[in-house]
Amino acid sequence: MALFPLQGMFDGDFVLMLVPVDDQDTMTQVAEKVAYHAVGHRVPAQDRPMQVRHKSAPVAPDATVTSAGFGPMDVVEVGYV
Repeated sequence: MALFPLQGMFDGDFVLMLVPVDDQDTMTQVAEKVAYHAVGHRVPAQDRPMQVRHKSAPVAPDATVTSAGFGPMDVVEVGYV
């Protein structure tokens, strides 16, 4: 388990955030960490599941940061499905 820096952008937000995650976090956990900084602040909360996308392609919710092949400072997009 190691700290891993990603850049995160939540759909509907205008801020690109530096989000520290763990290299073994699942995409569900990554989505929650990105949402923490945007949802309820600049983006309204919704009662729907969230999805992580990398280079516009959806990433499986159970994939880890390592298994998804992310590099340090890669940009991930998160949004409601």
